[in-house]
Amino acid sequence: MPAWLEIDQSSARAAHADDRYVRALESGQVLFFPTPPIELPDSDRDFLVAQRRGDSAVHKNVSFRPSTGILRGWSGDRDTRDRLCAVLGEFSARARSFVCAFLPAYAAGLQMDYTSFRPLEEEGRQLPLHKRNDLLHVDAFPSRPTRGGRILRFFINLHPEKKRVWNVGQPFDILAKQYAADAGLEQIAGKPGSGSLWRWLAVGRARYSAYDRFMLHFHDYLKENSAYQSSGEKTRLEFPPGSAWLAYTDGVPHAVLSGQHAIEQTFIIPPAALVVPEQAPIRVLESLAGHPLA
Repeated sequence: MPAWLEIDQSSARAAHADDRYVRALESGQVLFFPTPPIELPDSDRDFLVAQRRGDSAVHKNVSFRPSTGILRGWSGDRDTRDRLCAVLGEFSARARSFVCAFLPAYAAGLQMDYTSFRPLEEEGRQLPLHKRNDLLHVDAFPSRPTRGGRILRFFINLHPEKKRVWNVGQPFDILAKQYAADAGLEQIAGKPGSGSLWRWLAVGRARYSAYDRFMLHFHDYLKENSAYQSSGEKTRLEFPPGSAWLAYTDGVPHAVLSGQHAIEQTFIIPPAALVVPEQAPIRVLESLAGHPLA
């Protein structure tokens, strides 16, 4: 299976009655759009690219919560801040409309998560190991457990000249079969009542399912695993200026090698909305563990 599936402009803008693109996404492909399938006014693009921000050990990116209007990771003047919120909010609304039309299976259950703007050059960025973007990893959110919901992300490369370059690894089912046991699946996600760790999870942090706890640990484990980083199978993907892409970043191991000025919208897709639920990370891990994880 190729790492990405290229989609032309006419297909991207049509509402689809079939589920071929949903199936491609859920099976681990990146959907690539040479031309963005949503409108992004030149004035908004120019405004974002003109922004300058010092690096931060606290916030890797500028984030915006569409449901509350809260902006984090930015400390500019008020006028700039207000314009940034407006631009990110409009992008978020357009991204939602596009995904609901292009992937209608998700329209009823789709949940909005953060919008982000990534103004810094990724190549050579100095970050702590677990925050590094240039190491292969799968996504999990420390502050926002999904309890098996999938993390779908829509990106646009805003840079007028530079490509955004990723490496992607093998699909999650292959990855988990190779590394989940060594990463501690049994210890972290053992059967209910089988040990003190499970009881701690159940009592001390009830909103974090065993699945969430393992995925957070697996994110760190993969970044710490030098053998996997150096010798794991990977494919290089180059996203040209102005292009867009969709990916399930909880199931596609990915690393951002270079690129600057990207905008992104995250969606959470609940398990009930999935078309190929057996490909979801939670189902893969449950199959390996032999019992439910959420």
